[in-house]
Amino acid sequence: MPNRVPFNEALLSTVGTPQQTELLDSSPRSRVWRVRLTDGRMVIVKQITDAGDTSADADTRFAREAAGLRLAGRTSGRPAVAPAVLATDRPSRVLVLEHLEDLGRTDDWMPGYAESLARLHALTGPADAGALPASSGPTATDAESFLTLARALDVPVPSTVPDELAGLLERLDPTPHHALLHGDPCPGNDLRTADGVRFVDFERASLGNGLIELAYFRIGFPTCWCAMSVTAAPLTEVEDVYRATWRGLTGKDVPGDLADACAGWLIQGDALVERAHRGTADQFARVPAEDFEWGYISARERLVHRLGVVAGMTRDHDHLHALGRLSSTLAGRLLERWPTLRPLPAHDARPWY
Repeated sequence: MPNRVPFNEALLSTVGTPQQTELLDSSPRSRVWRVRLTDGRMVIVKQITDAGDTSADADTRFAREAAGLRLAGRTSGRPAVAPAVLATDRPSRVLVLEHLEDLGRTDDWMPGYAESLARLHALTGPADAGALPASSGPTATDAESFLTLARALDVPVPSTVPDELAGLLERLDPTPHHALLHGDPCPGNDLRTADGVRFVDFERASLGNGLIELAYFRIGFPTCWCAMSVTAAPLTEVEDVYRATWRGLTGKDVPGDLADACAGWLIQGDALVERAHRGTADQFARVPAEDFEWGYISARERLVHRLGVVAGMTRDHDHLHALGRLSSTLAGRLLERWPTLRPLPAHDARPWY
């Protein structure tokens, strides 16, 4: 029964007895319920499933979510940036979480989002190494697939670009960084509460450089079905909020180069498709022959936006100048061949749930 909450005796003893349950929308890889207990308290129950996954992969996602939420539950006297974990049942992959009241739509949503994202990233440090996997980024195979796409569209590749990409991959090594990354900080995975934005769905949590997720604002929310564009004053504001929050919490400037982070997202073909299709094909190789959609946005539209961002950020860049020129030319070629490609929707058109 879909409304039957998977509570074993231990959870019943620890949490309480469900009285009313409501199955909520969630990804195919999980089931989520809003539950009223017999004592009147509300909780959220999430069960990680193995739909489309092996049992071992589902176990890994459960372990990452549980670990990520517990790290995100650190407060240091401030409101938490994630719901509290009330109980877990590892064999059934069940998490019982604090119920949070979502205030719903707010017109100026990004500054609070950026502040909470910085607070999330600042919760961990070198002492937490090993608590979660290191974040994964682009590989040499991704870089070669990107260059092969350019050649397939008859765009000359400057001779220095392969070396620039090799240097980029070295600089994107997550090993020296220990920020707590959400892994999928998309609209729908954030709740607007009286205490600020809190994040949910930590199945892809990892440790790495927070710039990888700050880059979402510029690069168009690359792991999200609802890709969107943030520009001009709103973009400056959210990046300033993030950097000021990070500096206030850590006493240091945000490490790394935002242009590197954006270029890293650009050359990942898997960032053109939803999670279930990642790792299944060379997505860049598909682009010349077909324009596949994810949500309301097509792969070519996502790619044109990312190319434009990287071209704009690297005009005077010491290490990515040639990649910037290639990106500008490749964006022009895509628009020349497919002139009906649309710009990404503006950030104020984000979906609300």
